[in-house]
Amino acid sequence: MTYKETTDWMFAQLPMFQMQGASAYKKDLTNTYLLVKHLKHPETKFKSIHVAGTNGKGSTSSMIASILQEAGYKVGLYTSPHLKDFRERIRINSEMISEEFVVDFISVNKSFFEANQLSFFEMTVGLAFDYFAKEQVDVVVIEVGMGGRLDSTNVITPLVSVITNIGFDHTQFLGDTLPKIASEKAGIIKSNVPVVVGEYSEETKPVFIAKAKLESAPIYFAQENPEVIYECALLGDYQVHNKKTVLQAIELLHSEFKIEEKHIKLGLKNVIQNTGLLGRWQILKQKPFTVCDTAHNSHGLKIVLNQIQKHQFETLHVVLGVVNDKDLDSILPLFPKNAKYYFCKPNVPRGLDADILKQRASDFGLFGKVFNSVSEAYESASNSANDSDFIYIGGSTFVVAEIV
Repeated sequence: MTYKETTDWMFAQLPMFQMQGASAYKKDLTNTYLLVKHLKHPETKFKSIHVAGTNGKGSTSSMIASILQEAGYKVGLYTSPHLKDFRERIRINSEMISEEFVVDFISVNKSFFEANQLSFFEMTVGLAFDYFAKEQVDVVVIEVGMGGRLDSTNVITPLVSVITNIGFDHTQFLGDTLPKIASEKAGIIKSNVPVVVGEYSEETKPVFIAKAKLESAPIYFAQENPEVIYECALLGDYQVHNKKTVLQAIELLHSEFKIEEKHIKLGLKNVIQNTGLLGRWQILKQKPFTVCDTAHNSHGLKIVLNQIQKHQFETLHVVLGVVNDKDLDSILPLFPKNAKYYFCKPNVPRGLDADILKQRASDFGLFGKVFNSVSEAYESASNSANDSDFIYIGGSTFVVAEIV
């Protein structure tokens, strides 16, 4: 098969939470253990850092990887989802995995995948681990896909575990209270492995402390640390918390790697070019000031929408699209009523019909027009906005993916 045929098969034949939702969720790690055994345990052949959390996983993972790269190490980076190309998920020192490796891996293991009905995410994790092992990387930063305890990445024993924060997202799988969600995320805490918690609340802190105590894992709460001002290419207000988390994790890695302050400064400054990370308070134009952001739950959107209000502008134009399992009652009240809305459906099977989104938004006093595509909505916003206006594109990773 060609690369396109291979990735088309991966997307079409196997259930994947990113595209389909609930049908892709697995209740245990049985398949992943079968897979790593089949692959001769590649996860044991490299050092790793494991990153979970409701928001900020991608930014935090990318900053850690960038700093290690600036320190001269060969660094693997596994993130999800991708925006444009599936290969964005698997990188070494900013270079995406080759199309040839993807094709060969699927070809060699396709019968095993089919026989064991592996999910898209399971076999992608296997692909990443196999690639990093064969490339003999110095270290890999691995982002959790969803949750933690039952996530396919949770077969590694990392040098450090990181949990960025806890908010309401994927509640149908992870639980409908913050302590329940925190318990799922805390599932990545391993015996005697230090864990960094970026942000906590009165409800979640005891969950982390109890799990860390059970595993004899030293625990560090990064939000209690003083802020250190370093220039960072990632500009969102939420990066203040992520940077604290990153710096605490890096401090714990000094016994394994030689990391100097200059590497930290360069790593944060060059994080986008070192990792290819996009869609985090990404400024597309100055006039009108245009920003896209992948925040898609109440925890992340609250910060982004507050940041918008810190800017001076005449009219706010919001290009908005979501997926069909999004809890609209939790996110739509966050949006300002005095903005112009351009409702659209991201081009994935899970995308929510724009007419339904418009109808639900009107219940919260949010009004605008429906468009046939994200690009059409963005074009209309661009044509309507004056130079002194603000355009925001978001609501879903998939909306941003069609713009950047």
